[in-house]
Amino acid sequence: MRYNRLDLNLLPALRALLVEKNVTRAGDSLHVTQSAMSGILARLREFFNDPLIVPVGRRMELTPLAESLVGRVNDLLVQVDSTLASRPEFIPETSHRHFSVVASDYTVVVLLTEVLRQLNTEAPGVTVEIRQPSDFTGADLEAGELDFHISPVGLLLEDHPSEVLFEDTFHAVVARDNKEVGDALTIEQYLAQGHVAFQQNGLPLFERWFAKTHGTRRREVTVSHFGLLPHLVASTNRVATLHTRLAVRACEQQEVRMVRLDFDVPRFVNLLQWHRYRDMDPGSIWLREKIIACARAMPLLPLV
Repeated sequence: MRYNRLDLNLLPALRALLVEKNVTRAGDSLHVTQSAMSGILARLREFFNDPLIVPVGRRMELTPLAESLVGRVNDLLVQVDSTLASRPEFIPETSHRHFSVVASDYTVVVLLTEVLRQLNTEAPGVTVEIRQPSDFTGADLEAGELDFHISPVGLLLEDHPSEVLFEDTFHAVVARDNKEVGDALTIEQYLAQGHVAFQQNGLPLFERWFAKTHGTRRREVTVSHFGLLPHLVASTNRVATLHTRLAVRACEQQEVRMVRLDFDVPRFVNLLQWHRYRDMDPGSIWLREKIIACARAMPLLPLV
């Protein structure tokens, strides 16, 4: 199909070329041969009367025109995808829609487990893919390849809608038989401990705040899943810092106990974000309302 002399089938290829800045990688992303992608680039260059991608030293860069097209082409394709995916209504009992959600294992444990339990009954044909956060999460949401991102505010995109889900605080967790640590830790005592800490794709909220506020990073053992922290504290004299909701669960399931942090720590606020073009999509509305409702029904934070 042509519109103003442009074959609209070339738009996905144009987006891939603008993102990858490389014919081979763009072809791989679309499962198109290098020679075919080179032909597509030639047709796009002819239409725009611009080279689009040019060599600069040893790398390829976008021309000013191509740079100006990146956001507009992506927005256009996301709008098309959203329009085609939309239906006049969403019937959860009979739907076979697939959703993708990026969330940490902490969020899966304290919130999404209940959401998925309800979906199993109310929407048995709906499938959900839960992905770990990565450096590409923002780009995936922007490109329309992700339905929802659950994260603290500092990691969300500014141009897309979001909703606060729940708040949390932080507690230390130590082995139940740890005699060196009492019911609370001052900042001096805290710094003196050996620590197990979370790290994945850079430092998480608490770690960034602690390094900025106290000018130091507490490190001994690092892992990439929050749920592993209590395992690596049990039967040792190490300390782990956990979200309070996760710490409560850990104490119920492991040989660990909670310890109050006797110094100021930030509150943790988790938000749900989705693409602005899916704001009125019935399926997206249904699932995000389900997630928000489950968040509102979460128990109050314990006074520990």
